[in-house]
Amino acid sequence: MNASLDSPLPPYRRDDAPSSRQPPAQPRHTRVWVYALLLAATVLTTTFMGALHYYFFSLGFNPDPASEPAWGDLAFYLRGLWYAATILAILGCHEMGHYVACRYYRVDATLPFFLPAPPPILTGTFGAVIRIRSRIPSKIALFDIGIAGPIAGFLIAVPALVIGLMLSRVDRLPESFTGFSLGEPLLFRGVAWLLYGDLSETTSINLHPMGLAAWFGLIVTALNLFPIGQLDGGHIAYALFGRRSIMVTIVTALAAIALTFTSSSYLLFTLLIIGALFLFGPHHPPTLDDDVQMDRGRLWLAVFAVLMLVVCFTPAPIELFVTGQ
Repeated sequence: MNASLDSPLPPYRRDDAPSSRQPPAQPRHTRVWVYALLLAATVLTTTFMGALHYYFFSLGFNPDPASEPAWGDLAFYLRGLWYAATILAILGCHEMGHYVACRYYRVDATLPFFLPAPPPILTGTFGAVIRIRSRIPSKIALFDIGIAGPIAGFLIAVPALVIGLMLSRVDRLPESFTGFSLGEPLLFRGVAWLLYGDLSETTSINLHPMGLAAWFGLIVTALNLFPIGQLDGGHIAYALFGRRSIMVTIVTALAAIALTFTSSSYLLFTLLIIGALFLFGPHHPPTLDDDVQMDRGRLWLAVFAVLMLVVCFTPAPIELFVTGQ
């Protein structure tokens, strides 16, 4: 499972003249059926996994061993839309935030490519990406394009989290139980405490599929805001610090490696990041105008991005949970 990573920016060429403006991009159209096919496949995989999530949610922590999903019942799959619609809304708004910002700055970019993930991948999707196919005109444009996605996704994830937790319930844990424990970002923990207060050691929140999708949305937001290379956080860091952002990238990459010793959940993400740094280099591609300075409003938005990272982050997203053994 990895976050919705944007494709690397086009490489820098020495004959690119610095400019804060550029003519409208001449879009190179990807065939519509490619977007439609990937979206349809992702709807199917997330709906199927959502149906399973709802099935296990309805059983609670002490299921009947003889029970099994109603594979032939349409209602079984329709319940999967609680999860599928929520996660696709979060991912779609995240990528459309980037896309709209690209259009505003006349940067050629594709529509979102949704990435389906077949069972048994619990999320049903590997995220979504857009591909930026022209140079970024300035650091201001880079900042706005980078931060627009996390903010757009976050604005959907927060109300989805509140509603999803309201639809959840507190169930008693059996004496012997084996399952997955989800790490609780600060935002998740705060909303859960407001709704349910302090829970005893013998109880736990049985998370509704909509809440699960919102939880995944928080994790996606945190991963994308890591200030590494060409993640959203890397775009923001370069817009703020220019070439000096390479030090931020190196420190954060080392922190990501350290996280793999805290939780194996970060192993795939870290391997992808390190691989991208080796493949494309640790330096962020420059914009056509790197001399422009950030205004105070964008500096406050950068602070907000840091706060989003803090409240959406958890050091151990998914761990095996065992009691009574």
